[in-house]
Amino acid sequence: MRKKGSIVKISGPLIVASGMEEANMFDVVRVSKVGLIGEVMEMRGEFASIQVYEETTGLKTGEEVVTTGEPLSVDLGPGLIGQIYDGIQRPLTEIERISGTKLSRGVNVNALSFEKKWDFNAVANVGDTVQVGDILGTVQETESVEIKILLPHKIVQGRVIEIKSGAFTVNECVAIIEDFSNKRHEVTMMQKWPVRKLRPYKHKLVPSEPLVTGQRVIDTLFPIAKGGVAAIPGPFGSGKTVVQHQLAKWADADIVVYIGCGERGNEMTDVLHEFPELVDPKTGYSLMKRTVLIANTSDMPVAAREASIYTGITIAEYFRDMGYSVALMGDSTSRWAEALREMSGRLEEMPGEEGYPAYLGSRLAQFYERAGKVEVLGSGKRVGTISAIGAVSPPGGDLSEPVTQATLRIVKVFWGLDATLAYRRHFPAINWLNSYSLYQDKVDAYLDREIKENWSTMRQEVMRILEQESELSEIVKLVGLDAISNFDRLVLEVARSIREDYLHQNAFHEVDTYSSLEKQAIMLEVILSYFHVCSEAISSVEEVEQLFTLPVREKIGRMKYVSEELMEQEKEEILAALHESVNTLKEGQC
Repeated sequence: MRKKGSIVKISGPLIVASGMEEANMFDVVRVSKVGLIGEVMEMRGEFASIQVYEETTGLKTGEEVVTTGEPLSVDLGPGLIGQIYDGIQRPLTEIERISGTKLSRGVNVNALSFEKKWDFNAVANVGDTVQVGDILGTVQETESVEIKILLPHKIVQGRVIEIKSGAFTVNECVAIIEDFSNKRHEVTMMQKWPVRKLRPYKHKLVPSEPLVTGQRVIDTLFPIAKGGVAAIPGPFGSGKTVVQHQLAKWADADIVVYIGCGERGNEMTDVLHEFPELVDPKTGYSLMKRTVLIANTSDMPVAAREASIYTGITIAEYFRDMGYSVALMGDSTSRWAEALREMSGRLEEMPGEEGYPAYLGSRLAQFYERAGKVEVLGSGKRVGTISAIGAVSPPGGDLSEPVTQATLRIVKVFWGLDATLAYRRHFPAINWLNSYSLYQDKVDAYLDREIKENWSTMRQEVMRILEQESELSEIVKLVGLDAISNFDRLVLEVARSIREDYLHQNAFHEVDTYSSLEKQAIMLEVILSYFHVCSEAISSVEEVEQLFTLPVREKIGRMKYVSEELMEQEKEEILAALHESVNTLKEGQC
């Protein structure tokens, strides 16, 4: 039964209503005759503090507030893929069709179409005993994604009484299950799930397989595992959003969930225009055929921003439970934390550091801990993963501020963006001297086994050269280049090659935008071969600059623009030319 109250106070997106003693924490309510959506955030006797997810302009005290008796939930089922939702899962394209380009208040639109019919292909048979998480049937939603219709969590175990293949809407019955208390349940293709509640699984597993991103600085030096969590902090203009776009485009995941949380509208517009036109290298179809977008830009109601990351992670869990690998991008958690701070201030809670609520760290942990590699519910052994990558936008690039520090205590991969690198036009501007990955050992073992047996050795040598460059650069500033040895000058030259020819990557070049692990291994092998050959020859040449100006250097520098299928041939040609030119140089000194 719905209970009604009335507004007694309005403070921006926060309202206080009396007569709400029957409401529960986190209940969804409808405010005024317009029907604005809100959520109960605090209860004090008959008074409920409600954050409204829509613009509250024009509200008056005394207007009615009606509780639905249900928590904020998302609709899960066929029809999610390719959709663009706001922070509380309202389909923006459908709202635009109804009310034009302006997001009208109180519009009540279904998250999934109740009219469209989907071809349901039954997998279970009449008489089968099924348990929660078992696959009842499948729906081919797009060319890239097959939706698995699972036995919902409200039915722990039961027997299939009726099931049929055919064309159904998401809210039509496709199966009838009788549980062991002889109660019959009608199962539809759609299910609801509260956004703040973790979807259960059997076991959490240790992530060990890399999430291949095609970005060389990430895959080689600071990899993230499938089911891992990473943070990209950096100041304004350092390329956080472009890195996130690159990861969304090229990450080796079955499903991509992209949350634009409080970011500028033009950046989300770029995503909306780019993704449908991009060809997915995994499937050959449009990238939108396996993507769900949640757009809650900076000009949208601030309260919905706080809900958007929970909406996104719940949708990601739904696909994870089917056994898929999901890449979730949150851009940015700083804007989410700002929304949390604003609502906390309006609730008159005791502020913590820099005005953020004291529970900031625990809320961030609740979000990131829902990522991971898990054995999902159901018969057999299905494994699903959610890899969560959150951008952090610290004011002025100050990594000591609360949101960044709380995030770094949780995540295992830190890609520190550097404004200095960005000003030099070195992108991705990930600083290789202060970034880290705690998945390194597990990923190295996998890559040594699957890609190249000395992958980890090459990576360690590259990092050693870059660290030596940092030390030598300080010495050169003090005493000049002529005061260091020829070998140290070679180290500086090879480090420059690693930076400019390998770590620098053009996101807008059709070939350089993505590098497979095999291509990365070949590039590393060639650059390190140049280092080793020149190290041996350095004592046999009069001027070390002769080794730096070999014609083969230009070919090494242009390797990143060579297509994948020609890389092996290019490697053989470069190595042959390298040995020949160095031998000719040595003979000329005799």
